[in-house]
Amino acid sequence: MAKGNLSGMTVEALMDLRERVDGLLSERRAELEQQLERMGVIGGRRVVRGGGSALKGKKVPPKYRSRSGETWAGRGAKPRWLVAAIKGGKKLDDFLIDKSARKGRRKKRRSKR
Repeated sequence: MAKGNLSGMTVEALMDLRERVDGLLSERRAELEQQLERMGVIGGRRVVRGGGSALKGKKVPPKYRSRSGETWAGRGAKPRWLVAAIKGGKKLDDFLIDKSARKGRRKKRRSKR
């Protein structure tokens, strides 16, 4: 497309230019969408099969317990009761649950054959 002085163009010429630009942009968009489909991207998100963390959604036994019985497994943000206790002068280690007292279930692993 040739470079031109837009201020010197007529309204009809500007409208024609706009239609040509819109047409070129829509063609380019269609090409890019086809490329994304071939790459496995749908709706702006990449489709991944079999990925993700092995720990996501798994329950773990609690590591910390308050005197009132509230527990926290040590994952994610600290609960409010723990933050308040730490601000009050306590240490995180004060709330540790003894490993022998934890009631975590462990699954037996099967050999892969």
